[in-house]
Amino acid sequence: MVAVAVQSTSGPGFSRLISVEPSLAGVQLAAQAPPICRDLELGNIIFFPQSPVVISDSHRDLLLGAKTSTSAYHKNIAYRPSADRLTGMDSSSLRFASTRELLRNFSRHCVEFLSRALSPYAHSWTLDYASYRPMEEQGRPSRLHARNDLLHFDSFPSRPTNGARILRFFTNINPVRDRVWVTSQTFESGATRFLRPEWLSSAFPNPVMRRVRSLLSSLGIRAAARPPYDGLMHRCHNAMKEDSTYQVNTPKFVWRFPPGSAWMVCTDCVSHSVISGQYALEQTFLVPQSALLEPNRSPFAILQTWAGRPLN
Repeated sequence: MVAVAVQSTSGPGFSRLISVEPSLAGVQLAAQAPPICRDLELGNIIFFPQSPVVISDSHRDLLLGAKTSTSAYHKNIAYRPSADRLTGMDSSSLRFASTRELLRNFSRHCVEFLSRALSPYAHSWTLDYASYRPMEEQGRPSRLHARNDLLHFDSFPSRPTNGARILRFFTNINPVRDRVWVTSQTFESGATRFLRPEWLSSAFPNPVMRRVRSLLSSLGIRAAARPPYDGLMHRCHNAMKEDSTYQVNTPKFVWRFPPGSAWMVCTDCVSHSVISGQYALEQTFLVPQSALLEPNRSPFAILQTWAGRPLN
């Protein structure tokens, strides 16, 4: 059975951490797929005390020695499955080929496992990036809107989701240290604090601007052609990080993910921050509205109701 972990929030509107027994992290887990999907869509964290996607000690040691490129732009090493492409690491590095192979295999094993664990999504999701996060989160310098240690809902600034849910599977491969998260309100209960009516004018451009954005999109300039939903989500993401009163005063719950554990969460509806930890693997999936079990409670549906007009 899927059981609520000892650490849990005490009221509605906040994420719970739901622990999955290690013995159910195989084929038997398929029977629990619908309730797990619903828990994810409602903003809960599904936790595996032992990661169902196993990284061998030798592969872990190889990753621990991998470094991001010297460019300030790259804070992670990212693998794009659709192109078999690795970014964020110098291609001249002796570890480049082996790191790409390890992330390729990690991505494949995540797909194999989650195709059973989240079977309602498996035929509809889009496989997004896998990433390796080698940097220590605590005290890591970053510009305000890129800080991981501030509570936020995820939104991709250059890869529009068009309303698809951002589902992420994480594994802590640090051999000795926890990865520490803080969460607060879910999107359903807390997002209205940040929404501004004046955002609608830029989210829904006039016909001339729509044609300009369409042209820019055809040229591959995706950020300039951000759809209404993604524009509103990104503004919400930034507004949260800019609101120091919210960051200090909102109720917070601390979650510690031990070495060798894994967890998955829809990061577009869970206000979260990463307080400390180093060496984590992550695979992202984009789940379309048509595959959701609770579509009316998604950020897309909530924002569409707020805007009073279609966002697609």
